[in-house]
Amino acid sequence: MLEKIKEVVNEINAFGNKKPIKIISHFDTDGITSAAIFSRALQRAGIKFSLEITKNLTPEFLEKLPEEKNLIFLDLASNSLDYLAKKKTSVIILDHHEISQNIPENVTMINPQLFGEENCSSAAICYLFAKTLSEKNIDLANLAVIGMVGDQMEKNLTKTYDSILKDSETQIRRGLLLYPATRPLDKVLEYSSGMYIPEVTGSFQGVISLLREAGIEKTSSGFKSLSELTEEEMSRLITSIVLKKSSQSDSPNIVGNIFLTKFFNKIEDVREISALINACSRMGFSQSALGFCLGNKNSKKEAERIYTRYRQNISSALKYVTEAEKIIGKNYTIINARDKIKDTIIGTVASIMSFSPLYPKGTIIIGMAYDQDKIKISARISGESEKNVREILHRAVIPISGEVGGHPAAAGALIPKEKESVFLNELRSILDVEIVKPRSTNV
Repeated sequence: MLEKIKEVVNEINAFGNKKPIKIISHFDTDGITSAAIFSRALQRAGIKFSLEITKNLTPEFLEKLPEEKNLIFLDLASNSLDYLAKKKTSVIILDHHEISQNIPENVTMINPQLFGEENCSSAAICYLFAKTLSEKNIDLANLAVIGMVGDQMEKNLTKTYDSILKDSETQIRRGLLLYPATRPLDKVLEYSSGMYIPEVTGSFQGVISLLREAGIEKTSSGFKSLSELTEEEMSRLITSIVLKKSSQSDSPNIVGNIFLTKFFNKIEDVREISALINACSRMGFSQSALGFCLGNKNSKKEAERIYTRYRQNISSALKYVTEAEKIIGKNYTIINARDKIKDTIIGTVASIMSFSPLYPKGTIIIGMAYDQDKIKISARISGESEKNVREILHRAVIPISGEVGGHPAAAGALIPKEKESVFLNELRSILDVEIVKPRSTNV
């Protein structure tokens, strides 16, 4: 893959100023960090370009792309090759998603799946490109780490990531997977949406009781943060939480690597940075997220304000889900929110639900929300499972001219709104008979 990256570096250098470059990147955390890394590297090299962030590649979007420019796609386009084959221009794709179509002659692709290598996020691929372009771009390594966490690839660290983590000087410690790990522990426990702890989440008194049981005392300046706990304190806290949860089998899901990196000259929890970037895009402010990644102080202030509004929207969405009627089967739950939840946050809502103790391990969560004349669909799995939700969506969506993307454990789709009933009937038929393929190991 590194040899192919060198070829792309030479190809982009050969473009010169003869034909302008247009970069198109995805709007999630991995896409935004990819765009930040790639654009900063080109800027430093004196290569002119324009940049656009997009939610998805619809046929209409692809048809409008200019042929008088060289096109570079980051964190998307692996499933749009048939459309790109029609473009009379050079196309470069840096992506890691599944490739389901033949690669056209006008497309140069860097994707770990083509080389039989360990999977990594698009931000990691963009960082390898940037570092190949110039060793001076080593300062962009922390953005690649944020992209890694944003795409949930931190559980199995590969050789590629070992190298990137070293370049970024990221600190890693084993501990409770609550974020931000740099904020006072009492507040993090009380307001956590990613980990539900019975009698603790949402309860100040429950938090104080838990910390007392774990032997973690309040200091003169308040409670410590997770990153400040000693190994012994961390161990006691984890034990206390496991005892609060319904079963010991839940404990592996609450413990993992905590990543701490320097951002705006301050040590921050990478998960929190990732969540903030993601929130900006989902609220329609991708440019603020990009500016934040590039170190703009005004963008940082704006991003923090957007993040606050985003969390308020999530709270309202979760309240709606609690009260709304659902389609419930033996191994699945479908929430058809229609226009009650923004299409850009339905995936986040589905993810939070998948961590809830209300859904047994292996339960498939499907969220649906209107997106103008289309319906956005997000699928998640509760706990560890061999089920492949991307394959499930593919079977239900492709026959009705929809689009599918994502991964075995977290996938998304887009279908025409008029196909809503047809999709639901087909989806339920597939789920009810449990025709589910095992999760692929190389996606």
